Amino acid sequence: MDELSLYVLDITMNSVRAGADEITILLREDGEWLTFSVIDNGCGMTDEQVKRLSDPFFTTRKTRRVGLGIPFLTMLAEMTGGFVKITSVSETVSDDHGTTIEARFGKNHIDFVPLGDIIETVKTLIQGSPEVNFTFIHEKESGEVRLSCAELREILGDISLAEPEILTWIGENLRDQYSVL
Repeated sequence: MDELSLYVLDITMNSVRAGADEITILLREDGEWLTFSVIDNGCGMTDEQVKRLSDPFFTTRKTRRVGLGIPFLTMLAEMTGGFVKITSVSETVSDDHGTTIEARFGKNHIDFVPLGDIIETVKTLIQGSPEVNFTFIHEKESGEVRLSCAELREILGDISLAEPEILTWIGENLRDQYSVL
């Protein structure tokens, strides 16, 4: 994957598959650093599963035998002087379960992979899982871009967030927010 937004998509889809109905995607740009976090309330993972995530031959999916997302993401982050940190609490341990994946990248490093089209990533996530309460926040030194599916549902009622008109509006709204930063 040649854009960080595709890693955000992959990690967030793992959260959806883990049964999360509340997922926060947080991007933070401060100085020379870009950090993204995906925080969910899914089923979580055991300590052993978290330890094995760096193994490319470990995956919880039944459709394939390799899981390269986290190893590649870790490599990309570390090449720029950053890191990947994963914390998780399994539903077998606590009612307050879920996973947080945080990845930090040096934006000024020659090996920095661009963010890519994060707006289309957010729209794709909402279209594919309109029942999930996604919260998207991109904090920059010049301001913040924010979208909350829960807030949109309060306004729209029973209208699906996957409706083409709603997705178009979401894209336009995010583009408008970015344009003033």
